[in-house]
Order: sequence, then C-alpha cells, then structure tokens
Amino acid sequence: MTSDPQVFVHHDGVELAVKAAARLAATVLEAQSERGHASVVLTGGRNGNALLAALAESPARDTIDWSRLDLWWGDERFLPDGDPDRNHTLARQALLDAVDLDPARVHPMPASDGPWGEGPEAADTAAAAYAAELAKAAAAAGPGAHDGRVPEFDVLLLGLGPDTHVASLFPELPAVRETERTVVGVHGAPKPPPTRISLTLPAIRSAREVWLLAAGEDKAQAAALALSGAGEVQAPAAGVYGQRRTLWLLDLAAASRLPGDLLPPVGG
Repeated sequence: MTSDPQVFVHHDGVELAVKAAARLAATVLEAQSERGHASVVLTGGRNGNALLAALAESPARDTIDWSRLDLWWGDERFLPDGDPDRNHTLARQALLDAVDLDPARVHPMPASDGPWGEGPEAADTAAAAYAAELAKAAAAAGPGAHDGRVPEFDVLLLGLGPDTHVASLFPELPAVRETERTVVGVHGAPKPPPTRISLTLPAIRSAREVWLLAAGEDKAQAAALALSGAGEVQAPAAGVYGQRRTLWLLDLAAASRLPGDLLPPVGG
C-alpha cells in the first residue's frame, strides 16, 4: 500500500518547525500507546534541525517516553564522529543530548574514523554494516517489519534539496537508481562532502509515514517539480512516499510555485 502526498503550508519556517514538532510528538505518542515503542528516522539540514530544536523547546517533548524510542538516520556525511557537519552531531546539539534516550536504541550511521576506515570504499563497507544493523532490528521485531530488511519506521523525515535531492539521493547518481540494497555509499555528491551514506528509495518507502520538510524560496522549484509527476531519477523527491501517509510540510515561500490545485489553506 502506498499513499498520495498531502500538502500542508505554513506561514514561515518557524511555524513549520513548531507545527511539525508537535505533529511528530503526537505521532510518536500514538505509536507508543499502541505498541509500547516507536521508531523515527531523522534527517539533517536546516529544516530537520529546526524541527528538533523546536521539539526541544516544546511542552510536547515531555509527552514522549524517550527511553522507548528508536532513532535512525536517513543519511549521513562520511566524516569523523563528532564532526560539526555530521547530521548526528547536529541532532545531538538540537535535541538528543537534552532527553533521556536509551543509547541502545540510537543508531547513528557510521563515521569515517570508525572500524571501516576512510574513503569511498570504506563508505560502501560502512553502508553495508548499517544495512545489517537495520536487518537485525527488523528480525528482532518479528512479523510486521517491512520484508525483513528494515524495522517498521513510524515516521521517516526528509529535507528537500533545491535540486530535489532527499537524504543523499541526488538526481541521476547511481544511489537513486538502487532497487535492492537498503543502504548505499554515495560517491561524488554535488554537495560537499562528496562521500556519504544514505538509505535508498526502497528503504524510505517502507516507512509508515514519510514527511518532506521544505522552507524557503530556494526550495520552491524543487517542490513544484517533485509534486508535478517528475521521474524519480531526475527528481528523487518525486519517488518517495510512505505506506500510510506522505506529508509535504512547506512554508509559503517553498509552496510559492505549486499549481493552485495542490495548495491547501495556509496553516494546516
């Protein structure tokens, strides 16, 4: 089962972050109430980090049982642990260091100073190790995990790049064409650093809900292209969806080039 995209437009990036943080807290709480735990895939970038920072300041933060939350990442820059440009580092600064997480449930992607070494070949090996970690979690979860290769993600967050990239799946690069593996090394990324690790489209599409976050005029053309039926190889954001819900959470600037039939009332 796949879901058609639902578009929500907010006045600006601040409102988007606050509303998305509240929505995330409510979704996690619902999952924990139903099954005793929840699983979220985090994203980097200015909008992903803004959401985490907004959640850190929100009263909704305390509704979540952080010890029963599994955290994964959609992509990562293949840099040393603690590097200020790593998504994991930025997430810790924005929120994670301030909440009572179970360390065993936090799954950052491998760093370049880990056991796999540095360089492009090491990134491929590290990606395979992360795929194995996902598969192990899926096996532990038992029936219900998506085809046994990844655990059941309640929410998978994605930022939208001006070139329509999501995670580290860039237009036309081999990673966006991957149909079998759940995690791949990315080489020659047009946005530095060139070496990265990323979930693939099959892994992203396994999530119950996929949320794409975009604020700013620089995201407007990408949002319009992805929501207008473009091909996923040319516009990776066009190829992502959740099993139950696919949400596009935009601000007015990012939504400014959408056709009228896609525009909902502002503030949803």
